[in-house]
Amino acid sequence: MPPVFAHGALRLYLLALLEAGPKHGYELIKALGDRFGGTYSPSAGTIYPRLGKLEEEGLVATETEGRRTKYFITDAGLAELNGRRDELADVENTISASVRRLADNLREDIRTNMRGLRADLAATAEAARTTATSAPFRSRSGGYTPEGQRLVKEAELMVQSFRDDIRVELRLHGASQPLTPLALETVRTVLDQARISIRNSLRN
Repeated sequence: MPPVFAHGALRLYLLALLEAGPKHGYELIKALGDRFGGTYSPSAGTIYPRLGKLEEEGLVATETEGRRTKYFITDAGLAELNGRRDELADVENTISASVRRLADNLREDIRTNMRGLRADLAATAEAARTTATSAPFRSRSGGYTPEGQRLVKEAELMVQSFRDDIRVELRLHGASQPLTPLALETVRTVLDQARISIRNSLRN
């Protein structure tokens, strides 16, 4: 994958983030992850060395709060940022392009994984048909036999349990951070593909 930030662009963007106010390292990492809509999150090994370099150059100052360090932009850092506003605009445009590229890559990965899942489901359904007992699940009158009714009820309970689990996950996530458009698109794609696979399995 091509680098997300061009040479020198990340240090400039860190200054821009600190212009909005002092931040801890993890807050800078989270702010970058949010800016990329969850498609990219820099590692601590990427961020902290650059912050250390900015501090050495006098562009950033630090203050210790217990075990954590808070970073501030200095007057020198603000002067450099003001002198490079045009470059910062280019960095923002590059980030937007990177978000689109990373989102496209993720969607393609999802499609590839769903194709594999459909193949696995088809193989599982075929194996189930092969090993199933010869007793019919529908009576001569067209209704389900007791065994058929049991299986339908079990399937309904599985769907209900899945729905409840996902709702809990979404609410827990929403309590700490907003759902990104990419995450919503992922949920929609996976559910659509699952619906198609289940329908095809029921019709076979």
